[in-house]
Amino acid sequence: MEIRVLRYFLAVAREENISRAAEYLNITQPTLSRQLAALEEETGTMLFRRGSKRIILTEEGLLLRRRAQEIVDLADRTMEELNEKEKDISGQLTIGTGGLAANALMIRACEIMRQKYPKVHFSIFTGTADLVQERIDSGLADFGILLEPVSVEKYSFIRLPEKERWVALMRINHALADRKQIRVKDLMHQKLVFPERSGVRAEVFNWFQADNEPDIAYTSNLSTTAAEIVMASDAVALIIDGSLSGYDTSELIKIPLYPTLASGTVLAYKKGVPLTPAADEFFTVIRDLCGIGQ
Repeated sequence: MEIRVLRYFLAVAREENISRAAEYLNITQPTLSRQLAALEEETGTMLFRRGSKRIILTEEGLLLRRRAQEIVDLADRTMEELNEKEKDISGQLTIGTGGLAANALMIRACEIMRQKYPKVHFSIFTGTADLVQERIDSGLADFGILLEPVSVEKYSFIRLPEKERWVALMRINHALADRKQIRVKDLMHQKLVFPERSGVRAEVFNWFQADNEPDIAYTSNLSTTAAEIVMASDAVALIIDGSLSGYDTSELIKIPLYPTLASGTVLAYKKGVPLTPAADEFFTVIRDLCGIGQ
């Protein structure tokens, strides 16, 4: 399976039309059709449903599209890294994160890098910890900011100084909305939304330290989804304070937990993989900001 053919496949998937894709690729339509037919023969499955006006991906085609995009992106990144000059630090750094207070430190490091090396550019994506780790593992992200507890056997990392504070999210007309702090006893008879990640969920569960188990009606891997559940069900969600930026203050309220529950974060990259000059310099900047010596 050649990278060139995967680029052809992605162009057709994007354009949903052979003629437009061939024009974009600057090749003839018969040539493109032959390449697609050969790809289907190589994979042993039908990748497209061909209609009179548009081409639609099959379920197998959708899977290949995702993997093909990852392969092509990784190939492009590899070529970019090979072409970098060590004394002229440049290129793109990709960093995955969630809605975390630690993002402020990461952005400070990016700004320092931009001042020193204006040819370095940053691609920041937001996702769940599982997605961030998947991108690091596949080589599509240079670094990830991960909420603890997290298994770091596969990663080199540094622990960041920022602590992520947990809060209770509820509707403004909820019975607990007038509290300054939310205690364990306040939540024991409430319908709750917990984080989905098992390690993180265990930390929140341990905070309760109660004889009776809380009513965990829902789990969610995204705070935005937890907020939707809160709005629709009058439940109370336990979330990281910074994970719901831009939330509607006219409908929802966040109240700190007491005693305080806070989680640490780490900046991680794949262990055993040499850093590019730009990534190595970024890691040095982060270490300096954290006050960590070499």
